[in-house]
Amino acid sequence: MFFADESITTRRKIIRDAVGIGLGTATYGLSFGALGIATGLSLIETQLLSLIMFTGASQFALVGTLAAGGGAISAVSAASLLGVRNLAYAVRNNTLLKPHGLQRILGAQFTIDESTAMALGHEKGVDGEAGAKFAFWATGTSVFVFWNIATFLGAIAISLVGNPNTLGLDAAIAAGFIALLWPQINSKFTLLVAVISAVVAIVAIPLVQPGIPILLAGFVAAILAWVKAMKNND
Repeated sequence: MFFADESITTRRKIIRDAVGIGLGTATYGLSFGALGIATGLSLIETQLLSLIMFTGASQFALVGTLAAGGGAISAVSAASLLGVRNLAYAVRNNTLLKPHGLQRILGAQFTIDESTAMALGHEKGVDGEAGAKFAFWATGTSVFVFWNIATFLGAIAISLVGNPNTLGLDAAIAAGFIALLWPQINSKFTLLVAVISAVVAIVAIPLVQPGIPILLAGFVAAILAWVKAMKNND
């Protein structure tokens, strides 16, 4: 009985945390909806990006590249590069969640930073694997729902305002990237990678087409990570 009560308490806490995370990410969704319209996308196009692409960093990269004058290829390439990390998440989540049928499709869609972090954080909790699964689905659902609602509201709002600079949304892309990046800087190495990649991107901005600086920064980060991994294996 004690373990049952503790399990119920844990799941209630997971739900509270999941809703809190969903509401927190909604602030970025609001900005994305506004920026999508400001970039020249239609309401439907902006909403479909949140429904189908559903990964914040990639969405911001895509509209940011388009807003800077980049072409579709550069925009998609930048968005794809930032979405590669989800493949690593998917491999880990597949082992942990063991999805089947429709769960595979939904699981792939809900595989994001927040849902993966919550799942791994509860893997060794009271409910073990069951708790991890519950945390994944609760968080993924919460973020998906709130993110898409926020995208719609942001897109509608900016359609009424007309000029994104009025609300300071012209700086939202950079602010969003910094907010997404900051929690990942948890060691001297990750700080070094962030600084070097930023320098590469800044130097490349006046030299190449929009979208390419992000790709170059990503490649530099990947090379540094590979070098570190090779040294660790020696």
